[in-house]
Amino acid sequence: MTPRAVLWDLDGTLVDSEDYHWQSWQHALALDGVAVTRDQFKSTFGQRNEGILRGWLGADATLDRINRIADAKETEYRRLAAAHGLTPLPGAAEWLVRLQAGGWRQAIASSAPRLNVDVMLRALHLETYFDAIVSAEDVTRGKPEPDVFLTAASRLGVPPASCVVVEDAAAGIEAARRAGMGSIGVSRTGTLPADILVRSLTELPTDAFERLVQTR
Repeated sequence: MTPRAVLWDLDGTLVDSEDYHWQSWQHALALDGVAVTRDQFKSTFGQRNEGILRGWLGADATLDRINRIADAKETEYRRLAAAHGLTPLPGAAEWLVRLQAGGWRQAIASSAPRLNVDVMLRALHLETYFDAIVSAEDVTRGKPEPDVFLTAASRLGVPPASCVVVEDAAAGIEAARRAGMGSIGVSRTGTLPADILVRSLTELPTDAFERLVQTR
């Protein structure tokens, strides 16, 4: 039997850490005399820091400035997550258990730095469910390019057509499409062009993952 895999985004999909990200961006940008609105922040979900900061700072921003602000942001984010903890979104832990028991391979495929991923998984107590982790350092192109998902599939030894991506951002859903993978979108407030769209993982039909693999 061909192995099957689920590739999970992390922020907004397995855990809601939006407020921590917002607070840490405000902190890091204030150190540099920059401010952005909450809507500007929300429009960047799923993107890598370099692209986010070039959009906010302008095309002439130096790489040193971008890296300094990004490092300050991620350091503050990790501090908040470690100090205050994280809770899985409804249905997340239950699906991880169910899929593992059903023989699915699972990976984190995130635009976040690896240190963030490690801190988050420890805070969530979910480390044992993942057979691979792909983070920002592992690819040169971020979502909506498919690299992060193709890298995760390769590390798991699973063909793209047998992978299902779970995402909360439009950039991630587009990356899944470009990778030739089925997609599940999780959005409490908006719409996503995913194969299956739910407001919560608790709403997923029990055969959702099998259906997406079988129809590709």
